[in-house]
Amino acid sequence: MSLNIRSQEVNRLADKLATMAGVSKTEAVRLALVAEIARREEAAPLLARIKPIQDDIASFPRTGLRADKPSSTI
Repeated sequence: MSLNIRSQEVNRLADKLATMAGVSKTEAVRLALVAEIARREEAAPLLARIKPIQDDIASFPRTGLRADKPSSTI
């Protein structure tokens, strides 16, 4: 099966990666695709990344001070 790269920029980038990695252009494209797929699969959604921070903040005891109250009650 073949992949036809029609973009000059993509072709240039594939050549550059192939040269840097010391591999063929086909292998460079494969490496780039594998790396991008892994990056996207491992990337946690924003809510999952901030949940530990929210939990940490929620673990602090309420002091009864004005800063503890929701802005709608101030």
